[in-house]
Amino acid sequence: MMSVNRRAFLRLAAWSGMAGVPTAIQARAPGPAAASRPNPRPRGVRPFALDEATFADLQARLRSGRLSAVSLARKYLAHIAEIDRRGPALRSVIELNPDALALASALDRERKVEGPRGPLHGLPVLLMDNIATRDRMSTTAGSLALAGSIAPRDAFLVGRLRAAGAVLLGKTNLSEWANFRGERSTSGWSARGGQTRNPYALDRDPSGSSSGSAVAVAANLCAAAVGTETDGSILSPAAMNGIVGLKPTVGLVSRSGIIPISHSQDTAGPMARTVADAATLLGALTGVDSRDPATAASAGRAHPDYARFLDPDGLRGARLGIVRETFGGHPQVKPLMESLLTVLHDRGAVLVDPVELPPRSKYGAAEIEVFLYELKAGVNAYLADLGPDAPVRSLREVIEFNERHRDQEMPWFGQEYFLRAEAKGPLTDAAYLEALATCRRVTRDEGIDAVMDRHQLDALVASGGGPAAALDYAYGGRGTGGGGTSIAAVAGYPSLTVPAGFILGLPVAVCFFGRAWSEPTLLRVAHAYEQATQARRPPRFPPTIAAAA
Repeated sequence: MMSVNRRAFLRLAAWSGMAGVPTAIQARAPGPAAASRPNPRPRGVRPFALDEATFADLQARLRSGRLSAVSLARKYLAHIAEIDRRGPALRSVIELNPDALALASALDRERKVEGPRGPLHGLPVLLMDNIATRDRMSTTAGSLALAGSIAPRDAFLVGRLRAAGAVLLGKTNLSEWANFRGERSTSGWSARGGQTRNPYALDRDPSGSSSGSAVAVAANLCAAAVGTETDGSILSPAAMNGIVGLKPTVGLVSRSGIIPISHSQDTAGPMARTVADAATLLGALTGVDSRDPATAASAGRAHPDYARFLDPDGLRGARLGIVRETFGGHPQVKPLMESLLTVLHDRGAVLVDPVELPPRSKYGAAEIEVFLYELKAGVNAYLADLGPDAPVRSLREVIEFNERHRDQEMPWFGQEYFLRAEAKGPLTDAAYLEALATCRRVTRDEGIDAVMDRHQLDALVASGGGPAAALDYAYGGRGTGGGGTSIAAVAGYPSLTVPAGFILGLPVAVCFFGRAWSEPTLLRVAHAYEQATQARRPPRFPPTIAAAA
């Protein structure tokens, strides 16, 4: 095995002793929550001037001169210092960009001379820490094995954001290795970043793997963020943190430069407080990339401006299939979903209720088999591309690193998935090809496509699951049941989650999903639902669910 280089090792060793470091958030072991009642806000958390600001709000302030890109970035950085490092200590941001203010200053000068590039010009955006940036930030997937790792190039989507004029404010924490290292992983925890907290109750699971991105958006620490999903990793944390999350069709957004799990299911996507902002961010992320062959299929299907599809009356005449089997999990989910269906009907949607999709039992085992094969191939390829100075060069070396640093890397859960993946053969194995074929046949041909054809549907509607479960380091992250979009993830099809209300003070969501490349339709109906309900409420950072209720 290749040993960890000196720079990376020194950086790794310093994590436990850092304090007040400007570019890296100190990792701390999770501890018990306090027990004071926080409403309306806990002591020391002041109202934030940019709470719930949309892209349009921020651009209006930039145009008027009330804010500059530099002052905007400074405000978000101060808010991160106040409630992410201190105060509630959300730990959603794993690293700040030391060049953020310089980038913002350059964009301010450009705005004065040439005008804005577009709706993202000067807006601070956070990236999940498995998305590569070629700058002074590292890209680690939350793992100490990659501490100090500098990518050889920007991820394609990062280049698109830079071109759109976004200010890359920093990286967000995540469930380490995108929640596919150990069977009892704790959502929102990484060895490098510690435990990300749910801002609606700090003792609750923030869900994963895009935990930090969801929490940062919910807590108004950025204008928007980018997360990644293989199965539920955008939608679930978005739902449990009361924001909008969009998982695009696989191939709409390039994956090159993103630490992978599964090339047949992985994608990055926007996480925002409104559907309109998610639509705008999505348009900036798309594009055909020669380093990701899957994006070739997006040619002629991608749109630079998804906001043009938004219509507050977009539910009228839409045929929506109701996946009623997803309404379980928590006793209060079903009545909330019933009231949601009334809204959809009253806004002019035609409800086909219920529709039935193949159960997870028909494809779940095959999905895991695909993940194991593709994880090994994808991680090995990503690490090899880092070059000879990479701290680790293969999945096997990551496994060995974790064993040598067990106290830091595996205090709560192991690396069973990594071990199983390392034992797999090449992507030419019959077992892999059969599992992949099963996933696509069941979820596409016999699943979403078949049901939508049969009922002539525009989209499908499912519950986003129950409220967040308690953080649990003994058994790991536990879903609360009811979420219904795993089938879309396995198919590689788009899905979108929107806040739907609260149960015991915790946010819950509704999901809209459908055929490949149907993002315009999903955005249209989701925006109309959002405008009709206005269900999102900003968090108040209570320490416990008892205080949240």
